[in-house]
Amino acid sequence: MKKETDLTAGISQPGKVDDFIFKLQHPMTDVVQYLRTLILSTHKTIGEGIFWNAPTFYFTGKMKPFDPKTYKRYLVGFNFYKQDIIRLIFLRGADATDKTGLLEGDYKDGRRIISYKSLAHVKETEEELKKIIKQLLKQIDK
Repeated sequence: MKKETDLTAGISQPGKVDDFIFKLQHPMTDVVQYLRTLILSTHKTIGEGIFWNAPTFYFTGKMKPFDPKTYKRYLVGFNFYKQDIIRLIFLRGADATDKTGLLEGDYKDGRRIISYKSLAHVKETEEELKKIIKQLLKQIDK
């Protein structure tokens, strides 16, 4: 049996995320902070860590054993590639119902993306973002 990691065990690592954001060189750090707080406040079972060189959010509750490469715990992660936008990458975004069009893309692996250009845009869409995250939480194989 494979050794359990913080991710497979569902252990949140807020200190690592604090350090990452403190060192982050991005003009939209205020949007990152707001989104982080918003995502974590969506449900008490959401934790955070650093995966793919960015803060990533995942389910922290009990789950059946699984291969970490299946990404079953993951909900959403940040992407800082562009300086004028903050992207949220939903690894299983295709599993969410989004009638507003907030989720973009149609990637074969099931990913969907939300792109934010401002804090105002986040605030305008935060209820839909929370709905998407809650849907994905409900679908996790526990």
